[in-house]
Amino acid sequence: MASAQTAPTTADTAAAAPPSRRRRLGGRDRLVVFAMVAVPFILVLWLVWLPALASVALSFGKWNGIGSTSNIEWVGFQNYRDIATIYPPFWPAVQHNLIWLVFLFILPTMLGLLLAVVLDREMKGSRFYQTSFYLPVVLSLALIGFIWQLFYSRDQGLINDVLGTQVDWYGDPDVNLWAVLVATAWRHTGYVMLLYLAGLKSVDASLREAAAVDGANEWKTFFQVVFPVMRPINLIVLVIVVIESLRAFDIVWVINKGRNGLELIAALVSQNVIGEATRYGFGSALAVIMMVISSVFITIYLRIVFKEDRA
Repeated sequence: MASAQTAPTTADTAAAAPPSRRRRLGGRDRLVVFAMVAVPFILVLWLVWLPALASVALSFGKWNGIGSTSNIEWVGFQNYRDIATIYPPFWPAVQHNLIWLVFLFILPTMLGLLLAVVLDREMKGSRFYQTSFYLPVVLSLALIGFIWQLFYSRDQGLINDVLGTQVDWYGDPDVNLWAVLVATAWRHTGYVMLLYLAGLKSVDASLREAAAVDGANEWKTFFQVVFPVMRPINLIVLVIVVIESLRAFDIVWVINKGRNGLELIAALVSQNVIGEATRYGFGSALAVIMMVISSVFITIYLRIVFKEDRA
């Protein structure tokens, strides 16, 4: 009698049992899924991986681009040895890229963070200020270079008119790098501001309230509570700064094609590939060096992100 009372009924068993059948995709659905996977894969393979692998292979040879690829003379690591030993612009370009990295990390990043903190207070007209500071981001660096020519022109520039000087800010190798960095910072600051502003909006308000209850002032609340919570944003900003410092090209190319104090690795690649020299193997070796440096930082970033996701 007791066993009859405790035994589950047929309806209960049927309700508790998981469904034994899964809905199978039809022929059209399978085709759509296959296209959604195959098309992006083919595009990435064709536009990213094949050119990258071709550049790596070509970096071990000499070729002037005339004739078929059968005319390539394979020289092993000779291009890399020449870059490091007998190519004068390379080490100044590395130094300039490092200066670019440090400058972007210090000035625009800190200024963008400061602007984000101020605009996060929902001050009057904050939307207008956000749009104004972000507006340069939608412009290309080449156009930024032309716009700042209005300030840097030796004869008609605003800076020389105000200071009463005749400095060629874009042409003088002693100052042109810093002039270009200031123009680049004008654009980069708005990008960093937007990233940090999005991060501040996502911070749980209860964290600020708990810090206020504990007696922490705004300074301690930000640096001890809010800023550590935005660690993913900090990593993204760091990776963006590294990539921007390595791929900096267009603004120096429109000024003086990356010469006379504005040597950068990306400009050296273009000088050797599409310039008068047309040394595809040598230029590919420079591009591979850029790719390796970028991959190191991107790999570190992805490793940290995946580690946090697993945790």
